[in-house]
Amino acid sequence: MDATAAVDSALARAGERDTKVLLVMGANWCHDSRALAGLFQTPRFAELIDEHFELVIINVGMPQTDDGHNLHIARRFGLEALPGTPNLLVIDPQGTLVNAETATTWRNAASRDADAIYAELLGFTAI
Repeated sequence: MDATAAVDSALARAGERDTKVLLVMGANWCHDSRALAGLFQTPRFAELIDEHFELVIINVGMPQTDDGHNLHIARRFGLEALPGTPNLLVIDPQGTLVNAETATTWRNAASRDADAIYAELLGFTAI
């Protein structure tokens, strides 16, 4: 997958639909990344995401051990480093990262409360 093309396409769709891009930078080896992806497939989350976001999931490998992939995508949105996985970036259609303070704080996604995650995502729909 061409990560840049996937993000560019999602931004274009977000502009057409007046939604945001929900960019998950994770890894298939990561328990928290897999948990977050699984949560997003549940009916409640899928409905929220389908209505308000363009979801893109990008493999970043193991950035915390200098074996990262697609890290140029994070830098594109102002994140110089990814301390682990997953990272959840919310990007408006103009390409502005709206959650810079929390984007890299998702490394505990598997242990977070689903209702709290839902509420956080719902909060981004009003911005």
